[in-house]
Amino acid sequence: MNGTAERPLRVVVAEDAFLVRAGIVRVLEAAGFVLVGEARDADELLAQAREHRPDVVVTDIRMPPTQTDEGIRAAAVIRSELPQTGVVVLSQYVKESYAVQLLDKSAAGVGYLLKDRIMEPRGFADAVREVARGGSALDPEVVAQMLDRRRLGGPLDELNAGELDVLARMAEGRSNPAIAADLGITEHAVQRHIGRLFDKLGLAVDTEGHRRVLAVLKYLRAQER
Repeated sequence: MNGTAERPLRVVVAEDAFLVRAGIVRVLEAAGFVLVGEARDADELLAQAREHRPDVVVTDIRMPPTQTDEGIRAAAVIRSELPQTGVVVLSQYVKESYAVQLLDKSAAGVGYLLKDRIMEPRGFADAVREVARGGSALDPEVVAQMLDRRRLGGPLDELNAGELDVLARMAEGRSNPAIAADLGITEHAVQRHIGRLFDKLGLAVDTEGHRRVLAVLKYLRAQER
């Protein structure tokens, strides 16, 4: 997660489907990443990550031998052993429990994206780059579903529409300027929304994006209990 403009970011890609893996590699290389390793299963991923210590790894959730949650478990090992390596986990479908599990302890250098994002090369590469540099990236579809399913009567019901819009984009890992541009409002207005929503949720204001994501997930998860 120490990449700079002067040094290309180094990446390991793990995906058992050859064509999908090749597509991911092509998108990232076109965006300036340097591929240092490829893997077809979790064991290969861990071996490649330990050998190359890349800036970021991109891994599918389901890989051999069980095709269940190998990617999530490998991500946990990498985060523990190689804290300077970012991890982006790809999923075929929205599964909120995976997002919560992945981001539970810290959202720094972590991303959870749907595979469909690969079809949006620029946005996908930007998300991987953000994670490699220590930020976070949560798929907008995951955020939307979590917000839609929040339990009535919870603290999020105290937020108005503008604050919910800002909250959703915060959970996607967007910066204040990006939120302002997306919503067509000023950065000062975004800051006001953030201050109010943190007050309503009983959270201390924090300017670090990955902690904002953690706060959002913490409260969204609380609504499902």
